[in-house]
Amino acid sequence: MIPTREEALALIRQHNKEESHIHHAQAVEATMRHFAELYHEDPELWGIVGLLHDVDWEETSSAPETHCHVAPEILRNAGVDENIIHAVQSHGFGICTDVEPANNMERTLFTIDELTGLIITAGLVRPSKSLADLELKSVKKKWKDKAFARGVNREIIKEGAEKMNMPLDDVITETIKALRPVEKEIGM
Repeated sequence: MIPTREEALALIRQHNKEESHIHHAQAVEATMRHFAELYHEDPELWGIVGLLHDVDWEETSSAPETHCHVAPEILRNAGVDENIIHAVQSHGFGICTDVEPANNMERTLFTIDELTGLIITAGLVRPSKSLADLELKSVKKKWKDKAFARGVNREIIKEGAEKMNMPLDDVITETIKALRPVEKEIGM
């Protein structure tokens, strides 16, 4: 089964209580929908994958190496389609799983999971505290500052852009565009 957005949001809320984790899921959802349209794919499916990608995050946060390993059981118990489960597992490729991203949807999720955090943080430190005036050059400047958004693994983003066969600058620009319309929903 492919859950509706409401069902997916209820499932993510059932397993994640911190509002910041919900906001992250919504940011990834919006970005996945945007990229689905660029690829002429199903934005509903891609959005659901983005929303559910960290369903086990709070349950595995004390043992990060188990992230993406609890998710399949949670999702199967909810009757979620195996393709979504594979996609959720693949976003941890090389970090906590050996499930390699195998299609455009999975490669995009792998890439933008980390990138959304960097872009949102870059927007929050602007005088406007918004993404409305955030441009590529500002993100690239922050990218070079290793102390900025220290938890964001830039190598994963670069590797992901390569897997997507898209220039990193384009991935960043499209992610900014994807997040602008939902900045209030994601807590900005």
